[in-house]
Amino acid sequence: MTARRTTAAISSLALALTVALATPALAALGTFTYTYPTPNGTSIADLTDPPSKACINIPEVARIEDSAHTPINHTSSTVTMFTGIDCTGDYYSLRPGGRASSRLLLKSVVFS
Repeated sequence: MTARRTTAAISSLALALTVALATPALAALGTFTYTYPTPNGTSIADLTDPPSKACINIPEVARIEDSAHTPINHTSSTVTMFTGIDCTGDYYSLRPGGRASSRLLLKSVVFS
């Protein structure tokens, strides 16, 4: 009888831990769009429901010299944009609903 209770308790604990680890992290709900250079001109990409409080390198420009630009923040959070990868360099913030011109260059972002 004791072995069954121990096994049941361990199974319950394992299930609780699995559920706790599977819960999603906080996210900035909505879409953050930006323009980036391509060999044929420019293209537009987005981050949808990006995680909060995590540095995100813009994948299209993370490994090249050029930067993304013209950000539009349609998320529920303020975004801080950095001129360098890994959230380094000069930084600028856009509130929800904010947008900036092509003069604002970015390589990484973090959402509040």
